[in-house]
Amino acid sequence: MLTKNLKQRLADANSMNYKEGEKMMPLTLADAGEEKIIKKIGGRQEVKTHLENLGFVAGGAVTIVSTMGGNVIVKVKESRVAISKEMAQRIMI
Repeated sequence: MLTKNLKQRLADANSMNYKEGEKMMPLTLADAGEEKIIKKIGGRQEVKTHLENLGFVAGGAVTIVSTMGGNVIVKVKESRVAISKEMAQRIMI
């Protein structure tokens, strides 16, 4: 469960990292091996919370390690995480 302070810091990070008119693309379009900065996490609140718990937060770095059948393995916060294509499409870089 996220504390109120942590929720506020995440909300502040989301608003600071996304600037109106800034170009974004889903994580699924990034090339393997390129480190990218997460600009925004989309989807329902449950999805956002799940991704945040895995380490995907606005302003954080993420690198695609490999793709298999549309699903992706990414490096986030010194860990490798496998996520579905649908989840990866909600992560905007």
